[in-house]
Amino acid sequence: MGSVMDDTRSREALERELEARESEVEALRAELASWREAYEAVPKRGDAAGFTTVSGRKVAPLYTPLDRDGFDYARDLGFPGEFPFTRGPYHSMYRTRLWTMRQFSGFATAEETNERYKFLLERGQTGLSVAFDFPTLMGYDSDDRLSEGEVGKCGVAITSLADMETLFDGIPLSDVSVSMTINGPAIMLYCFLLVAAEKQGVPFEEVQGTIQNDILKEYMAQHAWIYPPEPALKLIVDTFEWSAEHAPKFNTISISGYHIREAGATAAQELAYTLKNGFTYVERGMERGLDVDAFAPRLSFFWDVHNDFFEEIAKFRAARRIWARHLREVYGAREPESWRLRTHAQTAGVTLTAQQPVNNVARVAYQAMAAVLGGTQSLHTNALDETLALPTEQAVRVALRTQQILAYETGVAHSIDPLAGSYYVERLTDELEEEAEEIFREIDSLGGVVSGIENGYFQSQIAASSRRFQAEAESGERVVVGVNEFVEDEETPIEILKIGEEAAEKQEARLAALRERRDGAEVERLLDRLGEAARADENLMPPMLDAVRAYATLGEIRATLEEVYGRFQEPVSF
Repeated sequence: MGSVMDDTRSREALERELEARESEVEALRAELASWREAYEAVPKRGDAAGFTTVSGRKVAPLYTPLDRDGFDYARDLGFPGEFPFTRGPYHSMYRTRLWTMRQFSGFATAEETNERYKFLLERGQTGLSVAFDFPTLMGYDSDDRLSEGEVGKCGVAITSLADMETLFDGIPLSDVSVSMTINGPAIMLYCFLLVAAEKQGVPFEEVQGTIQNDILKEYMAQHAWIYPPEPALKLIVDTFEWSAEHAPKFNTISISGYHIREAGATAAQELAYTLKNGFTYVERGMERGLDVDAFAPRLSFFWDVHNDFFEEIAKFRAARRIWARHLREVYGAREPESWRLRTHAQTAGVTLTAQQPVNNVARVAYQAMAAVLGGTQSLHTNALDETLALPTEQAVRVALRTQQILAYETGVAHSIDPLAGSYYVERLTDELEEEAEEIFREIDSLGGVVSGIENGYFQSQIAASSRRFQAEAESGERVVVGVNEFVEDEETPIEILKIGEEAAEKQEARLAALRERRDGAEVERLLDRLGEAARADENLMPPMLDAVRAYATLGEIRATLEEVYGRFQEPVSF
């Protein structure tokens, strides 16, 4: 009898609570309607692109608890370091360890870039991020006729193990984490780095760092590819498989939204395309027979940080939540390390202007703060002069100091996810997640990522978004300070770094000397062995490491595999 009465009282109490909540909601709706009348009666600015985000998302004038209908704290937020990781991938975040401060750097020859790295490390940089020149990105040696005029211009020229040894001369690879932005020939540069560490006496098991190794986004946005999608994906899975056993501290892929966003994608497109690429890599690894928990913890991400402060913060938070849910619920990962999305971020190069370049310091500072409030694990801040040339030492110093001021003077690293609970940020996070899931379904309807690449879907979608933003800027609807508003007739020129042809001359001489002193017959034998392994569909890491140890060049290794795999031809898309 008592139990029945207790149940009745509980139901009555619950009904009273629900009625009270409904009454509060109705009262809030009435107050909001009254406020809106006052709001609508006031004139609005005419310079805010219709009050939309950079991506074109409509922004409401006010956000309230009504925008969090159905909110469940445990399901949607949770705690930092715990599923679904919306509030951050680690329990203590920056209270234990600040983000790694990297400056993407590389120019001319390995000797000159080595000097720049030492300069940065002496000034407090905590990780190195290698920028390669265009021939290296495409897998060509510096003395190839196709490399003419490009050697050392947009990054450092690395054509063999000898160059990689020089690049890190005096920099202990046992202590410094190295990130390499390389994709088409990523497996080759990875082998160069591993053997350079081996020659320093550092076991593969202790080498730390990341290779970008994300070929899918190259087909979508950046175009630094070599082989067709299927063999290119095979090479990536080879690095997953081999590294899980031999180099467990190395992140074998950095799944990159950065270049997708730089090509003109919206925040939601960057989020969805990047995560869908990540899911594709997971699927390919599992198809190889790998346990998802054996390689997923070494997958990392790389996001662009654009100008729209809150949209960027929400993008980071939505990315973690989506990744965690899919890895656990779709791919059956059992370990929290597999659910935990870790990321590098870089301020948006596409937002920097050649006009009034000093303004770029302010842009970069706000973007960097958004990345930190979004919970990044690593950050590169662009230099103010990067729209004009590779950065000078002074410009790089200012970019690094921007991060240090952010870390040590602003207080933003004291509290974990301090914007959680903001009606606007939480609503934006939900909207970005919902739009990403809708895009996933659209990609699936096309047959998946590879099919979408082959039929030009991604390229056309990104191009359309880029055109929209460009039209807004050209019409003046979207204000770009110093470009279409607040312009100056005369500007004070700034010093820029100029790279001449000396780098190419040095590289050609270095390569000639290398080919003279190495055992050419042994190189040919090992390249033949590499080709045989490719035809037999073996894991190519072991034979490639052997070829690298014999000082086979980047171009020689690329050409050997190109004979087996062929070369990718992009579909025409308008």
